[in-house]
Amino acid sequence: MMAKRESNFINMLVTLFAVTFIASASLGLVNEFTRDAIKNANAKAQEKAIASVLPNFDKLGKSLKILPKDGPDSLELFPAYDARGNEVGTAVKTYTNKGFSGHFTVMVGFKPDGTISGYEVLQHQETPGLGSKMGQWFRNKDKPKQDIIGKNPGKVNFHVSKDGGDIDAITAATISSRAFLDAVRRAYNTWKNESDATIGSTTKKDDQTKGGNS
Repeated sequence: MMAKRESNFINMLVTLFAVTFIASASLGLVNEFTRDAIKNANAKAQEKAIASVLPNFDKLGKSLKILPKDGPDSLELFPAYDARGNEVGTAVKTYTNKGFSGHFTVMVGFKPDGTISGYEVLQHQETPGLGSKMGQWFRNKDKPKQDIIGKNPGKVNFHVSKDGGDIDAITAATISSRAFLDAVRRAYNTWKNESDATIGSTTKKDDQTKGGNS
């Protein structure tokens, strides 16, 4: 009787191991097959967002990853140029950790003069019907205090009106609105610092060249 129980127990263990192994192998295969598809889908979504937030362009330059002064993670900058090589704008993949439901990401486009050319919310978990409205709320041309398109965060106070800023928050979703504007300000500040550094470096090289030729 004891031997029979031991045999049943071993059979159960073997069966459990087999089921676990098959399930793990199946998940591994599914992940292997879907990984590239998910990666490609994300890349296409990002390309679509870049095209959506920027003026018409002919080519993208090399992207840059920059750690902002006010955040733990890097932002990614995508400079865009026309056929003659003139910069038409830069798309910035930015983020905030201050959303009502935590982290979300946004793609923001800036023209060379610092004005916003467009934005797309890439990922969020904000409340449907409230914070989720940020995808459209901040580009309402009929309500200028909501619309951030064409405005320069360096010249306009990109905080909600309740906090003394110039932008009207989403009705009943002030936290999400604050978070969205936090992401936009982070994008602008990072882009501006990089632009100033690039201009400063170019000017210094020009001055050195002139000095060497004198």
